[in-house]
Amino acid sequence: MNIIKEDPIWFPSENYIAGSHLQRLIHRLGLNNYDELYEYSVLHTDKFWKATLDDLGIEWFAPYEKFVDLSAGPQWPKWFVGGKINLVHNALTRPLKLGRGEQTAIIWEDESGIRESFTYKELDEQTCRVANGLLELGFRRGDTIGLFVPMIPEAAIFFLAAIRLGGIVVPIFSGYGADAVATRLNDAKARFLLTADGFTRRGKVVPLKRTADEAVEKCPTVERVIMVEHLNNVSKADLMEKDIIWKDLTEGKATTAPIEAMDANDPFMIIYTSGTTGKPKGAVHTQGGFPLKTVQDMAHVFDLRAGEVLFWLTDLGWMVGPAVIIGALTLGATLVLYTGAPDYPDPGRIWSIVERNKVTHLGLAPTLIRSLRSFGEGPIRKRNLDTLRVLISTGEAWDLESYLWYFHEVGKGKLPISNYSGGTEVSGGILGCVTHRPIKPAGFNTTVPGIQAAVLDDQGQSVIGQVGELAVLRPFVGMTNGFWNDKERYLDSYWSKFENVWVHGDWAVQDSENHWFLFGRSDDVIKVAGKRVGPAEIEAAASQHPAVLQAAAVGVSHPVKGEEVVLFIILHPNFAPNEGLAEDIKELVTSALGKSLRPSRIYFVNDLPRTRNGKVMRRVIRAVYQGQNPGDLSALENPDIIEMIQNSTKTQNG
Repeated sequence: MNIIKEDPIWFPSENYIAGSHLQRLIHRLGLNNYDELYEYSVLHTDKFWKATLDDLGIEWFAPYEKFVDLSAGPQWPKWFVGGKINLVHNALTRPLKLGRGEQTAIIWEDESGIRESFTYKELDEQTCRVANGLLELGFRRGDTIGLFVPMIPEAAIFFLAAIRLGGIVVPIFSGYGADAVATRLNDAKARFLLTADGFTRRGKVVPLKRTADEAVEKCPTVERVIMVEHLNNVSKADLMEKDIIWKDLTEGKATTAPIEAMDANDPFMIIYTSGTTGKPKGAVHTQGGFPLKTVQDMAHVFDLRAGEVLFWLTDLGWMVGPAVIIGALTLGATLVLYTGAPDYPDPGRIWSIVERNKVTHLGLAPTLIRSLRSFGEGPIRKRNLDTLRVLISTGEAWDLESYLWYFHEVGKGKLPISNYSGGTEVSGGILGCVTHRPIKPAGFNTTVPGIQAAVLDDQGQSVIGQVGELAVLRPFVGMTNGFWNDKERYLDSYWSKFENVWVHGDWAVQDSENHWFLFGRSDDVIKVAGKRVGPAEIEAAASQHPAVLQAAAVGVSHPVKGEEVVLFIILHPNFAPNEGLAEDIKELVTSALGKSLRPSRIYFVNDLPRTRNGKVMRRVIRAVYQGQNPGDLSALENPDIIEMIQNSTKTQNG
């Protein structure tokens, strides 16, 4: 908690204020400073958004008639009612009209050193070719289409092409195993799937098509699979009847294609986030939600300007992947994509990408900073990072030492770290850092303009200077339009704790100077290296082993990854615990969910802490394992389990 007593470490300067998106908006609205702008944004949110969209040059096929319709309640707002829009028009067509055709839109690199770039004109033409290829395959407005690919150029091109035609994209993390992919494709009833033959990570081939094939076998709705020949390691003889290669999809196709005029409340993306129970939750995002908030965040929080260069290490399957494609292109910037490990073939890989591509905005998660920090300052100091203007971070809570290393070694003590936190279900950030206010270490200096947030105690009262639940008090542009085919779960996840208040699931503190700090999740979601997964997915994978009667997965602290997975297993009576069995269960989870979610340890127990209605209390397991106070145990049916877990971990740790 001492972190919130820190004085600011970075202060605004004229270089950051002059010419910024925020300063332009402040002048447009006749205000005097950022604090006045933020207050205006929550008191007059409709006028704030009108001025923001005008300032950013967002174009509509038909203007909206009403900012928001709350007739169905704050949980189900309809934004920009009557407006017709398509994010691809603003990301590609509008930049071409503004004369950016020859400007570089995307630069791509992989760990082997291959490099490719596309101008805005070339990117638009490639997107049109893919769109026309999809139309020939029978693609229709409203079709759902999975994207199980790494961050290669074809991922961005296909993403834009599908949305251009009014499709609904389903981005899927390229590191998932077949079961995790199939779960998402089946829930979304995907008709098409984009994948690649494979990619390399640390010099080793990841056979992506093989995983995709295993997933598609379990997905009856998938009619066609488009495969990018990225490594050229899959022969045509090995393709399935429903497969088509990228070249055959695009070759000879026209370089112009229609853009569907979509209603602002039409969905364009289902992106999955995990909860503490049940299957992954498909957050539904609309044309008038996620794209507009993403562009607003890129402009107001990161101050990404036309002609600047954004490199944010991510995957298409995480919220940041779609966000950087939409945000960078709409703002007229250049986006750098990278496929591979961030420290391969040497620890200076990230810094060489920054130098080579003259990156101005660099986004790295705290987990990665902790890892890169272990290599020392040498790799950084070999590179010229003078083009950097803003450092970005998101994904998890910081430790102070790693934050300060990022600030002093990468930013030379001069660059702001735009700490940013929100989630898949809110199109980006609830909290952020703007360059118009001082920044405290590991903190956030504002709620994102247009969002009214607070820290609430157990009675739902706003509190200052004490830990509570991060909550949003009014509906906001970008919030998910519910979960795909799961209305009640959406309401239970965010709206059930306090009436008409979005409770986000983060422990937070707001200090007296309106700076914010996060202290981790208030639910059981496991976050490994910034990747969120619900324990239910891990437990389901482990339970496929015939020896497993029941499993409980928890995330425990890890110095580099933030958290790692630990599994507690109850075996069927006819099985005895042993090291070989533990390894078999780990391999089963890895095969289903990917290497990043491989359990670090497995403990065999006779029982698990349960409530009287049978719910496993994972927070108790996690606390006991880490030697922490397990908190309120009044609901615990079997209190003797505490000592049993302690004894099991001590014994099995040897």
